[in-house]
Amino acid sequence: MKFTFILDPLDRLDPGHDSTVALMEAAQARGHAVYVAQAASLGVTAGRAFAAVRPVRFTPVTLNEAGDRWLAVREWFEYTDAASVVDLDTMDAVFMRPDPPVNTPYLYATYILDSIDPSKTLVVNRPAGLRQANEKMYGLQFTELMPTTIVSADKDVIRQFVAQQGRAVLKPIGGMAGAGILFLEDGDRNFNSMVEISTQSGQLPVMVQQFLPAAKDGDKRIILLNGEPIGAVNRIPTGNEFRGNMAVGGRVAKAEITDHERQMCQTIAPILQRDGLYFVGLDVIGGYITEINVTSPTGIREIDRLDRVSLGDQTIAWVEAHCPDHPA
Repeated sequence: MKFTFILDPLDRLDPGHDSTVALMEAAQARGHAVYVAQAASLGVTAGRAFAAVRPVRFTPVTLNEAGDRWLAVREWFEYTDAASVVDLDTMDAVFMRPDPPVNTPYLYATYILDSIDPSKTLVVNRPAGLRQANEKMYGLQFTELMPTTIVSADKDVIRQFVAQQGRAVLKPIGGMAGAGILFLEDGDRNFNSMVEISTQSGQLPVMVQQFLPAAKDGDKRIILLNGEPIGAVNRIPTGNEFRGNMAVGGRVAKAEITDHERQMCQTIAPILQRDGLYFVGLDVIGGYITEINVTSPTGIREIDRLDRVSLGDQTIAWVEAHCPDHPA
């Protein structure tokens, strides 16, 4: 099979951390041809989506002797040919994997990917689903599974909410990797400035959630494949940091998926499947869903290392089974 991954430049990825690399390595290991493309190369001609793709080969990461770190060779990937413009309908699967923000270029890329014929090529995740599922807002369909949450650009509304809760967490709606997340406390003298900066003086809504004391014990990332939880890792804040995100230094630890968390996954699975969100990262703190990550969820490398599994292999096997048949 032929798989194209639309992603950020390869040399910016961390082979020991990025789930995209784990997926590409798994596809290669299962005998598939792997191509990469930049979103800026996408286009439409005669109603068909095309991209400038380049074939690539990987030297897979290995575990160090202690089993606590992935090791990559210096030249961990090589292009095996020059880029060529191809009709994406000739691919068996296309993976949309650039990191957020979901800005105008990202949205335009999803519109172009809408031109791929779904009877010929599987797109992971479905472009329309990516547009619909803002990673902060999408979970509001399941308010009973989330901490108490408001969305507002109004400083007085936010102040009243924080006063009611005592403590709260402010999140930019378009943020990623913990960027811009603030801890708000009733009576904080910096409150006005923090809210004004975050809302661009009342012009941009933000999400404000009840602070969960369980955050000190970790922010669990659960990987879902077509709605089914297949692995989890706990991200624990370190030092004086209240955020557990790996991007801001959170420590990772082995995690089990509880019965309650499985029930939550069963609740949201039909909606994810309806929207074509096949590969998803669910963030859970203290038994509550805080975010539903659909753009380029990470966590595979950490789960594989801690649990001695291969979620990349499991994911690619699922993709193989759900790709439309291609003529030889």
